[in-house]
Amino acid sequence: MADHGYNSGRLNLPFVGIATFAKKPYVADWNALAADVAIIGAPYDFGAQYRSGARFGPRAVREASTLFSFGHAGAYDHEDDVTYLGSDVRIVDMGDADIVHTDTMQSHANIEYAVRKALAAKALPVTIGGDHSINIPCINAFDDQGDIHILQIDAHLDFVDERHGVRFGHGNPMRRAAEKEYVTGLSQFGIRNVSSTAKEGYEAARTMGSDILSVRQIRKMGVEAAAARLPEKSRVYVTIDIDGFCPSIAPGTGTPSHGGFLYYEVLEILQHVAQNHEVVGIDLVEVAPDYDHTGGTAILAAQLLLNFLGFIFHARA
Repeated sequence: MADHGYNSGRLNLPFVGIATFAKKPYVADWNALAADVAIIGAPYDFGAQYRSGARFGPRAVREASTLFSFGHAGAYDHEDDVTYLGSDVRIVDMGDADIVHTDTMQSHANIEYAVRKALAAKALPVTIGGDHSINIPCINAFDDQGDIHILQIDAHLDFVDERHGVRFGHGNPMRRAAEKEYVTGLSQFGIRNVSSTAKEGYEAARTMGSDILSVRQIRKMGVEAAAARLPEKSRVYVTIDIDGFCPSIAPGTGTPSHGGFLYYEVLEILQHVAQNHEVVGIDLVEVAPDYDHTGGTAILAAQLLLNFLGFIFHARA
């Protein structure tokens, strides 16, 4: 019987060692990346309009991810009868993009640079925020990668054009994305309740190629039908705002909105997307751990990312 590393060397329990993402190797030299997945921290939250604290999201999600870092060979799912993320999937942690306090443009430029380095190494960039404004530099980095479709999981539309001169805050990213020639459309799932985006913003989003669905609309049609609305065979970038989930399971965020998704609803959408599309990039944003003393929000984020990565590379194989 294989020991999967349990009976040789260190036991290396989750609370032991340095908290890289899932305890994967840290690569400080971004010119020496050799991986299938590159984890990037983007601890920037100066784009938040209400409660700050998402700057600590990358650290919290990394720490939470150690829960899923046991030394066995991949993760076996008895429902799917599949072992996900075996030794054939190389994941590395690039550490964090440097953040210059109060300097949005330089901080965003540093995040964009990190994503570009991951793409240049042919690794799937997975960026952990930070507030949702960090999606702007992430999408900027795809300007030489061909056409992409964006799937957004979120409570808020984030389609504000400009307000008091602000164009790069966490209410703007989907508007900035829709302006890109290489972004062919957006699927905006989970949008609900009051929003920072006015009615004309919703009208602009639909005019610019958005398919907007609330949680209740998706529950009515079913998650598989919702996922099937993405353009066939499109290359998909996925941006996940943790406030897309109900704050009953994800309270650790700056702008909670009740009535959100539950875990399996989002997981099944992502599994369907992984099976039917090429996923070219991921970001997960707005985890603000200080608002959740249980740590459950960060655990949810880490578990979701690892499961999604498992689906993506199983589909590729």
